[in-house]
Amino acid sequence: MRLRYRTVVVTGGASGIGKAICLKAASEGAKVVVADIRDDPREGGENTVDVIAGLGGEAVFMTVDVTRWEDMDRLITDTVGRFGALDVMVNNAAAHGGKPLLETSEEEWDQIMAVGAKGMFFGCKRAIQQMITQEPREGAEARGRIVNISSQHGMIRAPNDFAYGVSKACAVYMTRQIAGDYAEHGIVCNAVAPGKILTGKTGSAIAPEAIAYSHARTPWPRLGRSEDVASAVIFLASDDASYITGENLMVDGGWMAN
Repeated sequence: MRLRYRTVVVTGGASGIGKAICLKAASEGAKVVVADIRDDPREGGENTVDVIAGLGGEAVFMTVDVTRWEDMDRLITDTVGRFGALDVMVNNAAAHGGKPLLETSEEEWDQIMAVGAKGMFFGCKRAIQQMITQEPREGAEARGRIVNISSQHGMIRAPNDFAYGVSKACAVYMTRQIAGDYAEHGIVCNAVAPGKILTGKTGSAIAPEAIAYSHARTPWPRLGRSEDVASAVIFLASDDASYITGENLMVDGGWMAN
């Protein structure tokens, strides 16, 4: 119960990796705010809040468009009004493109960067505005913790997915900048970089050529699961990670080592 009595906000928490993070946080005792533009999982199945409630946890859903400052402002204000504090902010929401540079339109670039870069900027900024006003929990050093979801493709090429790769590179840099700037204020900021994660999505993400490429790049005998990423996020969100900030933790089965 590493997150007992703590409040965790997860953007993009209705589906895939975000849903797994919410479930894991709830299992560790957190009060969870599922922030998304929709509450039904893209991969199908029961919605996040209902699953948590069925397991005896506490969660609420808030409709949020991370590209809009007023939505993010309302998200944090309402969270604090309901639960009293913001302990952990997980910036998970992202958008994919699937095109190389010359085929990426201005519209597609703007959409992907609005979610992956501007949305993360809004999430970090609004979270820190709140966290900096809080006293640390009893026995803890940090006033609050931020975990950004990056990707191995923030450090190496994302094949034919130019805008997405750039947005994830922004996530890696943003994490380090914030960690350095706000450590003296008791704010911890880290990132988790998933490798190939099978979330239940259909389409190009699980096309035979995509799976073959991912297996060829991944030394571990299997590809990742959403729960693998969730476990890393919860570690960084907890006091177990008491002297770690500015890191980009790879959860990739050895992809970047290969």
